[in-house]
Amino acid sequence: MNTQGLERLDSFPYRHAISEVMTAPPVTSGPDATLADVSRLMRNRSVSSVIVVDAGGAPLGIVTEKDIIDAVAEAGGAALGQPVSRRMSKPLASVPADRHVYVALGRMERLGVRHLGVVDGGGKLVGVVTARALLRQRAGRALALGDAVEAAQSPEDLAKAHRSLAELARALREEGVDARGAAAVISGVVRDITGRAAALAERGLLEAGEGPPPAPYAFLVLGSAGRGESLLAADQDNAIVHGGGEELDGWFASLGRRASDILDGAGIPYCKGGVMASKPGWRGGLEEWRRRVQGWATNPQPEALLSVDIFYDFQPATGEADLAEELRRAALEAARVPAFLPALARTHEAIGSARSFFGGFRTENGRLDLKRGGLLPITAGARVLALKHGVAETSTPARLRRVAEKEGIVAADAEQLIAAHGLMLELVLEQQLADIAAGQAPSSKIEVKRLSRPVRTRLKEALSAVDLVGAVVEAALRP
Repeated sequence: MNTQGLERLDSFPYRHAISEVMTAPPVTSGPDATLADVSRLMRNRSVSSVIVVDAGGAPLGIVTEKDIIDAVAEAGGAALGQPVSRRMSKPLASVPADRHVYVALGRMERLGVRHLGVVDGGGKLVGVVTARALLRQRAGRALALGDAVEAAQSPEDLAKAHRSLAELARALREEGVDARGAAAVISGVVRDITGRAAALAERGLLEAGEGPPPAPYAFLVLGSAGRGESLLAADQDNAIVHGGGEELDGWFASLGRRASDILDGAGIPYCKGGVMASKPGWRGGLEEWRRRVQGWATNPQPEALLSVDIFYDFQPATGEADLAEELRRAALEAARVPAFLPALARTHEAIGSARSFFGGFRTENGRLDLKRGGLLPITAGARVLALKHGVAETSTPARLRRVAEKEGIVAADAEQLIAAHGLMLELVLEQQLADIAAGQAPSSKIEVKRLSRPVRTRLKEALSAVDLVGAVVEAALRP
């Protein structure tokens, strides 16, 4: 993929979701309506397309202004009496509402269309997005990154997209997008790559004679990708939930192994802690997951909880969103077991501070690990607080703000932690971009000598705010 166009892109498509620019609700018509009918509908509703749906509201196709013009050019005025089912384009190309605008732009370019249906997490049609609505955005071929993932046919194709993330992040920063916004975009691409890896793995199983999925399933991303907070050094954290029983594990084990291998080949390395759908403990049917999560809650073992907490950040990358939501409800319910959250909170007590005894930075070879000593305590504390109050959101700022609304934390403390979290994301991302430019592997460790004195002061204040986490969590969990 040629990424030179990323150097001067308009950041709007990477900062805004499709839900913000779509037309909703969509204008629809039945398949027996005539072209004259939909022409009047377009004029009266000031739209350039009509979605053709069946009696149950499921989309069958789309009719656009161009389709009507082409029909009249071919058959004259008589064409207006034809049913739309004869002239509609099918199937309707669509895009999820929670994706960023750049995904829609890339998909339009690849498919050569100017209208896309917009669907919610359950696949229900909720709107339409048009090229006309996006025309004000200065977008080029570089914006096809998101759709390049969906069109990928091999790990090499996915690796090309993954390698573009650093240039994309750099361009976003140059356009004034903060690190949290850049992390949301990176996480979205990682989620899409994970979903595409699962689709390629499924296709491989079919070609190998192992058949199609024996039950509906959702392939999940966990950890930072699920929170929307991935930067440029993320490894794999994924899982599978399916709608069958334990007798189907053989097929889903193969799916998990193939998907993990594809992701590793695409540049997203295997999880060192084994939190991957290729491992038995990270896949299973919905009922098996319910028992597993209940087991974690009722018998919280410290060694298991080190991985268990990132499970609660999950988001579906592909598959049946309803299964993921059922699992979320079960997981939130399990978190109500009295002994669980205190045990989960204790797993991070031994992490230690990123500050030295005398108030300086605790460095190793001149580098400070901001993930371990800063970001991790905040995200872990926010997760425990969210579970305490039944908050389903997964991003750290959303969790803290929702808990503050529920009076589980003082609003000023929540905003202080959110600001500290944001600053640390900024510093880690800037260091990762510098390391990549220097030919070094990115990590969560920042070079302290690169920081100006004012930034060092701000960082010390941010790390001091981390001390709030333990006190707030302790108070929230106090009987």
